[in-house]
Amino acid sequence: MSPEADGAAIGEGSMRDFRLFSSVVSSLKGGVYINLGSAVIMPEVFLKAIAVTRNLGYQVKDFTTINMDFIQHYRCRENVLRRPVLSGGKSYALTGHHEIMFPLLAAAIKEKAPGKGDEGTRDPGIKR
Repeated sequence: MSPEADGAAIGEGSMRDFRLFSSVVSSLKGGVYINLGSAVIMPEVFLKAIAVTRNLGYQVKDFTTINMDFIQHYRCRENVLRRPVLSGGKSYALTGHHEIMFPLLAAAIKEKAPGKGDEGTRDPGIKR
């Protein structure tokens, strides 16, 4: 901490960030939340955002959570993979190196995405 740090400004920024994050979480139904490599802070913040949005009446359920890390820790198992989807949804723990796992996940999603393909780049004379 710097002696010039402004606690009020830091607190205001933190609250603004949490409200923005919670607004995204409130519309998570049918979506996916990925916790990439945070074993402590983001699992706690995510669980709090889930609680706040549900307490405000948002139907935050039927979504998928993924925890990607080198080691699967307690907070991630509970606050990302188990508690948020108790009322409906799925969760996956993917253990490995981020620089390998995340691009592989992105490629797998792209491969299965509706409308995927390279139709615009195919040579019409080539049969596949």
